[in-house]
Amino acid sequence: MGVRILSDSACDLPKDILEEYNIDTVPIVVIKDDKEYFDGETITPQEVYDGMKEGIIYKTAQIPPNIFNDKFEEYAKNDEDIIYIAFSSGLSGTYQTSVFVKEQIQEKYPNFKLEIIDTKAASGGFGLIVYYAAKMVKEGKSKEEILRAIEFYRDHMESIFTVDDIEYLFRGGRVSRTQAFLGGLLNIKPVLDVEDGKLVPIEKVRGKNKVFKSMLDLMEERTKEANLKEQTICITHGDNLEGALKLKEQIKERFGSEIFLINTIGAAIGAHSGPGTIALFFLGKNYK
Repeated sequence: MGVRILSDSACDLPKDILEEYNIDTVPIVVIKDDKEYFDGETITPQEVYDGMKEGIIYKTAQIPPNIFNDKFEEYAKNDEDIIYIAFSSGLSGTYQTSVFVKEQIQEKYPNFKLEIIDTKAASGGFGLIVYYAAKMVKEGKSKEEILRAIEFYRDHMESIFTVDDIEYLFRGGRVSRTQAFLGGLLNIKPVLDVEDGKLVPIEKVRGKNKVFKSMLDLMEERTKEANLKEQTICITHGDNLEGALKLKEQIKERFGSEIFLINTIGAAIGAHSGPGTIALFFLGKNYK
């Protein structure tokens, strides 16, 4: 039996890719009015974005230990060889929970083969790592080859994103009340990064029209050792397909890229970033 890839809902991969590459996922918890929902299963991204536009505040929680326990035990009973590729430990406690549950499960099933990888990435950057790994599984690569590739992708994944309304970052504890107030007042759009698994502001750009240029300038700066024509470029968005397609066309025109993966940001991450978000992911160095 070959390797199976397990991930979680924060990877923001389209359902057709999850199905095509036999990628299993576990859902992150989204909380509305103290009621828990499962990302992508009992609550959709569109429900979250529509609710946020109406002023509803959503929270999220890591995947509960019992869900990991049930999933891992199922695999262990079937003697499956698993690589769990996890959401950044800098943004969620999900990775730590999975490691804890693994230790418990292996006391009962000592021969259970499970590798857990902290991607230190989110949304499409996380998703690209999962996608590349699953493609290697389908190509029949060994577990060792896949793990080496995952480590490379994790270490060279670049993330650049912007939010439409800085207020959502304040609600998620990413900026101060003063920053949120001034950002809204001055029409400032933050450009952010994921560094070592955590959100880091890079620039503050005034007005929507300058944001994409800033993102593409950063993309050029970060790909001096990469060939963007040979890469899959991922763009995820918070109910903003028009913006995602506009960014895609600008990337094609500037860099000649042809392979794109575009998808909506899921409910778990969208609950913090909000509607209108645009996120861009690519490798700073091509994998050979």
